[in-house]
Amino acid sequence: MKKKRLMFGLAALAMVPVFALTACSSAGGRDTGTAEDPAVAGVADTPSIKIAMITHAPPGDTFWDTVRKGAETAAAKDNVELLYSGDPESANQAQLIQQAVDQGVDGIAVTLAKGDALEDALKNAEEAGIPVVGFNGGLEEAFEFGAFTFIGQDETVAGRALGDRIAEDGYTKPLCVIQMQGHVGLEARCAGIKEKVPGTEILYVTGTDMTQVKSTITAKLQSTPDADLVVGLGAPFTLTAVDAVAETGSKAKVASFDLNADLAQAVIDGTVQFTVDQQPYLQGYLAVDSLWLYNNGGFEIGGGQPVYTGPTIIDSENAEAVLEQAEKGIR
Repeated sequence: MKKKRLMFGLAALAMVPVFALTACSSAGGRDTGTAEDPAVAGVADTPSIKIAMITHAPPGDTFWDTVRKGAETAAAKDNVELLYSGDPESANQAQLIQQAVDQGVDGIAVTLAKGDALEDALKNAEEAGIPVVGFNGGLEEAFEFGAFTFIGQDETVAGRALGDRIAEDGYTKPLCVIQMQGHVGLEARCAGIKEKVPGTEILYVTGTDMTQVKSTITAKLQSTPDADLVVGLGAPFTLTAVDAVAETGSKAKVASFDLNADLAQAVIDGTVQFTVDQQPYLQGYLAVDSLWLYNNGGFEIGGGQPVYTGPTIIDSENAEAVLEQAEKGIR
């Protein structure tokens, strides 16, 4: 039975913000907004709490900048001290979780890309009465290891959705490029595509080395002239695939998962056909907000079920509408 450590500031749940403008964050207590910024115009008058957000973010992946921005916005609103950290190595991520447990944080938001390695640390969090929210990666593992909710998308469903679009547009031999072998969400995306388009081939690259990513895609395109689509599983990798296609003279088109401003522009320009958006800003925001709600009333959003933030397919018909948001770092 999971222990529950709650801070019942029930009077504050009327959500009438006071006009205090300073909130702590991973930046060490700096101001994160002003009254002119509608996203953080007021701070909840609930007691200050400390939340650790621990991700598997590799260096240089702009997706995680958007996640963090959403988390910091929620932290500013909720009077939360946000401790943000990330490491692509699952053993290091487990250590970060244990450090948060040892610090006695009031909540942990964690991605479970390789969830098995995090099980012991998350059980320690449960035994310490620290509520846990899973987000972005590892939906099934999150619930198995004690999280009260998961915020993100079902990656198999997202893969199937893109697979349907790929089949509809007539592609039969796509390459699905996985930048982190063993990442349950990335593997599920490609499996979902392959379920809809049996001719899909998986290509593994080392996502922390963009030179290697490009050279591996280039070599594969040169040896596979009948490949008709390259699917990247994140904006930086997809844009690198665009360069590889251009340099090899391949006739393959490019599609993607996830979004940033450059990728949205590439969809508008036609160098990327479409992408699947899982709304990472919303994932970061809701992960923090759900832990604030738990600490201030025992609320468990989702009712024991995932809270989905995607998938949404972005193509030439709607890319311009999301470009402005992407340029602000919130898509």
